[in-house]
Amino acid sequence: MEKISILGAGTMGHSIALSAAWAGETVTVYGIDEQDLSNADRGLHNKLKVMTDNKLVTVDQAEEIRQRIQLTTFFEKAILNSTFIIEVVPEVLELKKELYSRLETLISDDVIIASNTSGFKPSLLAEEMRLPARFVVTHFWNPGHLIPLVEVVKGEQTDEKTVERAMAVLKEMNKKAILLHKEIPGFIGNRLQYALFREAQALLDAGVASKEDIDAAVTYSIGRRLPVTGPLMTADMGGLDVFSAISNYLFEELATDQRSGETLSTLVVENKLGDKTGEGFYSWEPDVSAKLNKEREQTLIHFLKKDLKAGASE
Repeated sequence: MEKISILGAGTMGHSIALSAAWAGETVTVYGIDEQDLSNADRGLHNKLKVMTDNKLVTVDQAEEIRQRIQLTTFFEKAILNSTFIIEVVPEVLELKKELYSRLETLISDDVIIASNTSGFKPSLLAEEMRLPARFVVTHFWNPGHLIPLVEVVKGEQTDEKTVERAMAVLKEMNKKAILLHKEIPGFIGNRLQYALFREAQALLDAGVASKEDIDAAVTYSIGRRLPVTGPLMTADMGGLDVFSAISNYLFEELATDQRSGETLSTLVVENKLGDKTGEGFYSWEPDVSAKLNKEREQTLIHFLKKDLKAGASE
C-alpha cells in the first residue's frame, strides 16, 4: 500500500483524501494556512455526516475515517515518507511547475507525483521536471468521494511502472480508473461533456427551445440510460447501421462553434455565473440551490450504493 499525500486542501483535495481514508488508507493533506485547513475540516465533517445519514458508513466508521486523515500547513511534514503524492492546486501552469520543482528537491526518485488537473497535458506539466517518468495525471471528478471515475493520463515520458502504481492506488481506493493511451486536452470526460454543452448552447441561442426543455431532453431521455450504457454501447444496442445512417446526415448539422455561445458569453460579462452568484441560465435562490444540490448528491449516493453492492457480490 502506498503512503499518500495530497497537496491542496480545497474541495477536491479533501474529497480525494476522504476516498483514500474510506478505503482504509492513511493520508496527509497539505493546506496553505489554518483557514484552509479549517475549511477542509468542516468539509470532511459535513461529507461524513451525509455518508452516515445515508448509511454508507456507520458513525464509528466515520470517526475512524476522519482519524486516518491528517491536515497540516507544514509542507515538509505533509510529504514526509510519502510514496505517492497527488497535487490538487489551482489550474495555473506556472504554479504547478513551481510545486513540482520544489517537490523534486525534497523527495526520493521513486516517489510518484500525480496531478488532478482537469485539462493540462501531462507532458506540458512535466516538461521541466528532473524525472518526468514518475509523473502522471489522475483526474478525479467532483465530488471526489462520490464519483467513481478517475482518468489516468500518461505523458510522453511517463514510465509504465508509474502508470501501474497509479492504477493500483486507484483500485485500492475503489475507483473506476480509465487509462488514456494518448494525451489530449480535456481528456475523455470533459470532451464528451462539453460536446453536449456546445450543442445545448447552440440550440438555446438559435431559439429552438427553452432552457428548461433543452435540459429536460437530456434528463428525461439519454440521461436515464447513460448510467447503464455509454454512447458506444448504446449504439451497439440500437443497431450500428441505424446510428451510422443518422450520423451521416446529422453530423453536418451539429454545432461547430469554436467559442462560448452568445447567451453564455453575455451572462459571464454580466457576472451572472450561476449558483455561486445567484443567477445564471437559471435563478438560484438559496432554497432552490440547497434543494438541487441535495437532490444531485442523493442521486450520486444512489448509484454509489449500487456500485458498492455490485462490487461486494463479485
